[in-house]
Amino acid sequence: MKKLDLITSAGKSEVFIVAGIDEALSRLNRDKTVVLADENVLKFHSAKFSGFQVISIGSGEMAKSMNQAIHLYQKLIEMEVDRSWFLLGVGGGIATDLSGFVASTFLRGIQFGFVSTTLLGQVDAAVGGKNGVNIDGYKNMVGVIRQPDFVYCDTDFLATLPEKEFLGGFAEIIKYGAIRDFNFFNYLNENIEKGVSRDKIVLETMIFESVKNKIEVVASDENETGERKTLNFGHTFAHGIEKLYKLPHGEAVALGMILASRLSVKLGMLEQEKCNELETLIARTGLALKYEYDPDLLADAMKKDKKRAGEEISFILLQDIGKAVIRKLPVNDIKSILYDLH
Repeated sequence: MKKLDLITSAGKSEVFIVAGIDEALSRLNRDKTVVLADENVLKFHSAKFSGFQVISIGSGEMAKSMNQAIHLYQKLIEMEVDRSWFLLGVGGGIATDLSGFVASTFLRGIQFGFVSTTLLGQVDAAVGGKNGVNIDGYKNMVGVIRQPDFVYCDTDFLATLPEKEFLGGFAEIIKYGAIRDFNFFNYLNENIEKGVSRDKIVLETMIFESVKNKIEVVASDENETGERKTLNFGHTFAHGIEKLYKLPHGEAVALGMILASRLSVKLGMLEQEKCNELETLIARTGLALKYEYDPDLLADAMKKDKKRAGEEISFILLQDIGKAVIRKLPVNDIKSILYDLH
């Protein structure tokens, strides 16, 4: 087991990289804990939560909605949950985002924690305190920043994770090397095939280093006024791609990072060789490097992204491997940018 602490002005959130969640469950009062669990997790692991009150939640992006949140509020009211109770979100990023949002807003906030069961969730979504729901397909349009008491990144769950979903997690892992950690990027170059093959030691290292990078960023900028924005590398493109084409988040982020790095080259910020290095590393995971998007439709979707401010929208671009910068570009330029990159 490895442990990291995220310390912010609001308190401490503990993050554990473990194999097995017995310790996590032993911390909880079974009589006053509600488990909000991904339906797919319960198919394989329902026995782990014996004795708890469990509510199954959907596994697709449609489940991460205000309607679903209202349904969960109603369930909690029926169960007579009060502020002394605890909510445990179990699953991937959809489950933890939704669970954290419900816990943060029900009765003006009750305590909560996560058991993250997907690679993408463990290295990104479950850590950092961003909780929210989608509106009309637009990602995370309503939400709060509130840290969970703890996050258990249980590597045992990865054994039953479908291959496509597992590989999507590598997009977020590669992101950390690309934006701020050149040494980690080199480690990934040397070990990416072992990670993709689910080598336990390599995977644990990749998860630990990813979480460590995210914690360092969030601890210095919890409310995303500066450096934390760089964690959105590739996401401005990705959120539009997800909305239009219903691609899984990890696949969309991989495509978004490629578009962002190519845009960095076009703007004279990044050497083509560095862009090629990033694309080659992504390709070695099996994630796609290209998708036939419609520039007009994608531009319209991106204009509604929450990173828009007036007539500008923030892009995270690269000056080098391990060095990201925030660049605001005119909203009206998005369509021409997408045609240039198409």
